Amino acid sequence: NERFAHYLTKTYRKTASLIANSVKAEAMLAGADDKLVDVTFEYGRNIGLAFQLVDDLLDFVSSKDAMGKPTAADLKLGLATAPVLFACEKYPELNAMIMRRFQEPGDAERAFELVHKSQGLEQTRFLAKKHCLEATRLAGKIAESPYQKSLLVVPDLIVNRMK
Repeated sequence: NERFAHYLTKTYRKTASLIANSVKAEAMLAGADDKLVDVTFEYGRNIGLAFQLVDDLLDFVSSKDAMGKPTAADLKLGLATAPVLFACEKYPELNAMIMRRFQEPGDAERAFELVHKSQGLEQTRFLAKKHCLEATRLAGKIAESPYQKSLLVVPDLIVNRMK
């Protein structure tokens, strides 16, 4: 859907592009050929998207102490992240809350509740895992080395992080 496509574009621009272009720059500086440079860019893009998806998920399941920010901080800022967008499939009433940026009294609390009642968190984790699997596949195209081994570890760190 259009709203989710916008979310993914925003996530790429906010988080994934930094990681993708950083990994790409490292490959270029190391003298990699164009094909490998493209592989490293896609690896970083997938890692960046997965990182942000997990971050959005943790906003709903982690404590303030664990995350260093209040629970549901994104909702309170008026942001509809992946868990909310997935929850819209089961609870269309979220669409009106998204349009008003969760600004009416009780919107953020109700949206938080509906996300937990839906499959939004599970779907978000699934999508993060999908991006991590793709990153792992891409890292497998890189010649075996200590650097490649490091790239193979990162997806598990991302998908299993707690803060």
